Amino acid sequence: MVELMASSIWGCFEKTAQSNPQGVALVYLGETISFQDLKERALRMASSFARLGIGPQERVLIYLYNIPQTIISLLALQRLGAIPVPVAPVYGSYDLKYLANDSGAQSVICMDTNFNYVSEIIPQTSIKQVIVTNMVDLIPVWKRLIAKGFDRVPSGKSPSGKGIYSFVDLLKRGSASQLPEWIEPGPTDTALLLYTGGTTGFPKGVPLPGGLFLHNCLEWRRASEDLVPVGKAVTALAAPLYHIIGQMDAMTPLLVGGEPLLMFPRVVIDALMDHIQRYRATNMFAVPTLYRMILEHDRVDFYNMSSLKYCGTGGDVLPAEVARRWQKKFGVPLYQGYGTTEFCGAISLSYARDGIPPQGAAGKVIPGAEVMLMDPETLKAVGEGEPGELLGTSRYPVRGYWNKPEETKKCFLDIDGRLWYRTRDIMRIDKDGWLYFLDRSVDMIKHKGYR
Repeated sequence: MVELMASSIWGCFEKTAQSNPQGVALVYLGETISFQDLKERALRMASSFARLGIGPQERVLIYLYNIPQTIISLLALQRLGAIPVPVAPVYGSYDLKYLANDSGAQSVICMDTNFNYVSEIIPQTSIKQVIVTNMVDLIPVWKRLIAKGFDRVPSGKSPSGKGIYSFVDLLKRGSASQLPEWIEPGPTDTALLLYTGGTTGFPKGVPLPGGLFLHNCLEWRRASEDLVPVGKAVTALAAPLYHIIGQMDAMTPLLVGGEPLLMFPRVVIDALMDHIQRYRATNMFAVPTLYRMILEHDRVDFYNMSSLKYCGTGGDVLPAEVARRWQKKFGVPLYQGYGTTEFCGAISLSYARDGIPPQGAAGKVIPGAEVMLMDPETLKAVGEGEPGELLGTSRYPVRGYWNKPEETKKCFLDIDGRLWYRTRDIMRIDKDGWLYFLDRSVDMIKHKGYR
């Protein structure tokens, strides 16, 4: 059974890169980046970040699409003990200003197409430096010229001025020999600040402990291990990196499996199916909406996706009709999990070792996590097999929302000296340990397939 090789995110990545230096880490727009190359780029960028004054516990907005620069930035910030704050690149200046002020970030890494939004908020925030990049900055020059010549690449301004830096220039100038001393963070230290939406108001920041993040990456990989041995998986990234599903799906092969990750700036169904066929992808985790979109795509039969072995899903309830159609067409079941950002993506997963999940089941509670089903009004435990609101905890639980004491009091409860998160979801657990989602005890909006 696969195990973690270190106790921190950067430590795990470094060990993975050392054990498989020439292995493919990323595939992006037809280009491959090895683990050794990715490590060297992350170290160089960490050196440049440090020269800009970015250090331990400093929050940095990552306002990027799913591009290699996002992964490099995430890893570089982990090396420095800083806290990445992934931000949806579809946000405009209104939302961006709120996130910058709420997180207290002084630095932002952004797409050149979004630079205008960043420049608008600088006078109203603590942002002091902006690092700008383009989605094709790290591919060969000849490919960039062709893509731009045919107007296939969105591009914005190439800004200059005080406090504005080019990602590529920083990458070139950085040196691993000039890095500050590595101080490994503890498992309860915040490794990532991820914002989660709600029914009203602004998003809430969820400070994710490094120990929880790593443990869930480990279980994410173990879920498919009986179908795809460690070292044999190829993961197609089908969720955005500003969402917890995208974080888990992207970082798991880099931290645990030492396996390739197929990346796309944005999920385009044809490109996704083409890469699954071309690179023989074995693993994918996506919201149910995406599986429906694939099934209903008019060119789905043009592609051979028989390499897929483990197709996970979460972020919303899986319709029985989608699960049935997917298994009939591809011969592979959809393995549903359940989780929230506050649980770092999963408190239950459907493990391949347990066979095909029963219809409607949202997995079994992952090792290291605990759940209780309570009456949502009285917070008294319900009887065995009866429905109730799910509360969950773990060894390294999230301890509350960032700068939101009132929301924290409502959602995080101290019960017998332990901290439990209230999901507001009504669920039941059958005699075999399978979880079933039944209802939502508060209203929830759904956007692009995510609840």
